[in-house]
Amino acid sequence: MNKVLKSVFVCLLMITATVVCAQETKEEKETVYQFTETVNVPHTPVDNQGSSGTCWCFAGIGFVEAEILRMYGKELNLSEMFTVRQAWTEKVAKFVRMHGGSSLSQGGEVCDVLYMIDKYGMMPEADYSGKVIGEERHMHSEMNEVISSVARAIIKNGNKKISPAGPKAVQGVLDAYLGDVPEEFTVDGKKYTPKSFAAAYPIDPANYIEICSFTSDPYYKPCMVEIPDNWTWTPAYNMPLDELMQAVDYALEHGYTLGWAQDVSNPGFSRKEGVGIVPEDPKDEKLWKEIVAEKQVTDEIHQQAYDNWDAGDDHSMLVVGIAKDQNGNKYYKIKNSWGDAGPHEGYWYCSEQYLRQYTIFFTLHKDGLSKSMKKSLNL
Repeated sequence: MNKVLKSVFVCLLMITATVVCAQETKEEKETVYQFTETVNVPHTPVDNQGSSGTCWCFAGIGFVEAEILRMYGKELNLSEMFTVRQAWTEKVAKFVRMHGGSSLSQGGEVCDVLYMIDKYGMMPEADYSGKVIGEERHMHSEMNEVISSVARAIIKNGNKKISPAGPKAVQGVLDAYLGDVPEEFTVDGKKYTPKSFAAAYPIDPANYIEICSFTSDPYYKPCMVEIPDNWTWTPAYNMPLDELMQAVDYALEHGYTLGWAQDVSNPGFSRKEGVGIVPEDPKDEKLWKEIVAEKQVTDEIHQQAYDNWDAGDDHSMLVVGIAKDQNGNKYYKIKNSWGDAGPHEGYWYCSEQYLRQYTIFFTLHKDGLSKSMKKSLNL
């Protein structure tokens, strides 16, 4: 083969390989489920929790950012780690007061963010990223172990008296892994402290509510959400499942996002598709190859899933909209905290049945409830 023909042949091979790669890439990006959004509540961009169990804070900060955007027309990028360190401070204090009888983990709930901002304030991500140990992503495994070790050493009460050194030791660990907290910072040319910055965009926890659906407790009254990560012992207003879903729709249709505690460790949650469903047959060979029938989730099925640990509280996300698939089935648009992972660049679409099956509870502004719902709950 002469040099000219050889060059042409090599070029053709390269072009063919490029076309094949492009086709494979396109096929990898193609998903079975195609969505059309019908409601999209304004919110801030998707963030990334990295290798940390702080989904509750990313969902909660996203919730607060959406509320500030709704109420004050200001788009902020707030620090999750400032809130995480305050939550650790409170968790250890409660753990000691309870002689080790309360939850001590990196988990939490969306409502925790409201409490921490109310007590400690807030600050921009640019002024406190929490990334000071040389990692590009949040890496909390070692920090969590060290804090837990300190807390458990305190409750051993080796000095026969709880000393003031314990809280200082906890703050030392947080400083080492997350960084020192600046006393002041500047936003738009104005100096703030964490508390004065929070005061500039008030978020009053008294204006927010948690709603749930459990047959184990009376409807239309507050009940304790009995999950390990509810370390603040926050109650939720209980209602029938149909009404809970009506409340979700009403809030979204009137411009309110919802903080969502739920389960994603189930066969109906597909990272490849970016979809959450409740397949009628989880072993169906057609699953993720085409749109399959879903189980119709009743109040009793939801309660059973909760009681037998099929529906746990292993993740928190933000519900920001409503959508439908190509067959007209209803879904909810979910803002996750895994960066731009998945086919929808960080968003997930979870079916109506998925929310009915796996919801533990929602956090939302009281004004996101209809007048009739407020009346039913005696608000």
